Amino acid sequence: MRRVAIEPRRDWRRRAEACGFQFHTIDGAQYWDESAYYAFTLRQIEQDIENPTAEIHRMALDLVDEVVGSETLMERLAIPDAFRDYVAESWRQRDPHLYGRIDLAYDGHGPAKLYEFNYDTPTSLYEAAFFQWEWLENQRERGVLPTDADQFNAIHEALVDRFSELAAQLRPPFHFAAVRDSVEDQGTVEYLHDCAAQGGLPAGLIALEDIGLSEDGRLTDLDDVVIGSLFKLYPLEDLFADSFGAALPRAGVQLVEPAWKLILSNKGVLPLLWERHQGHPNLLPAAFDDGDELPRGWVRKPLFSREGANIEMRYADGRLLRADGPYDGPAIRQALHPLPDFEGRYPLIGSWVVGDRACGMGVREDDTPITRDTSRFLPHAIIGDGCGRMVFAA
Repeated sequence: MRRVAIEPRRDWRRRAEACGFQFHTIDGAQYWDESAYYAFTLRQIEQDIENPTAEIHRMALDLVDEVVGSETLMERLAIPDAFRDYVAESWRQRDPHLYGRIDLAYDGHGPAKLYEFNYDTPTSLYEAAFFQWEWLENQRERGVLPTDADQFNAIHEALVDRFSELAAQLRPPFHFAAVRDSVEDQGTVEYLHDCAAQGGLPAGLIALEDIGLSEDGRLTDLDDVVIGSLFKLYPLEDLFADSFGAALPRAGVQLVEPAWKLILSNKGVLPLLWERHQGHPNLLPAAFDDGDELPRGWVRKPLFSREGANIEMRYADGRLLRADGPYDGPAIRQALHPLPDFEGRYPLIGSWVVGDRACGMGVREDDTPITRDTSRFLPHAIIGDGCGRMVFAA
């Protein structure tokens, strides 16, 4: 694994906007960064990223099966009482799911370490699935990268195939929804809407703020048509706390992601996995937080925190690094395993699962060891180890 400096394409902004990538710059700060890329070997991808992702995903699903049958585990994960039966029934019915992102710390040597799951509302999808592949193809055409350079990236094809499968499983009409004023979220659902169309699944687009509630407790669109299935780029825990959240268990709507994903979007699964697979090479020691002072060599994470918010990291020498944010409540502790440091730049691997298939990755980079919503997205390439034999390419 190497960080390779490279000259950005002079027309990358035009190309991004022509592809519908409107959030390449967020609040005046550059989000897409092609002034460098991360180079991997085929062996690193297959052995250290792809295979562990598939195994971690299987372990996570096994844990869900255990949690839904245990009030004790539901309590440890702070699943709201009013929604426990709803979450459990969603799993027992095997309500279909679409995708998830597993965040890994990896430096090119030794096993990748699981930081957390983003299995409910994972972002950085479009840039991982589509625009970094556009970058790779263009850089090969220009002779900047070898003609046999590749990427761990079959995300787009996997999404189209998954939507084709979901077409027979979801109740119509199907809608995609996101917060109206979020350019990033709207861009993501528009991309997914296009993937669904390619997979033969017709769907509408609606702002979350425009979803209504009928007198008989059904979710409706702007034409007062009852929504049969809803993809919502909005956290389940926030949805359950919303004004119509209490109606969801009886609304008859299929959620994508389904209610059982509330378990896997919860940092509490990290200590539960460690308790069941202690010593696993891809897991870090973790425990539920007791509220005392954070010991040296540990990280504190609230159960439902996102994008690095409210993370506390105490180094072995006593230094404390903290990220502000809106999250409080119960938390977990995870053994400190710092991200690799490439001259003050700290990359995090986001490894994608679509359906139950590990199918690609993206790299987010920050100037601090905590990855936040402002962290940049950099492309990656597979260079060496016979990369021309790759079967991942989009």
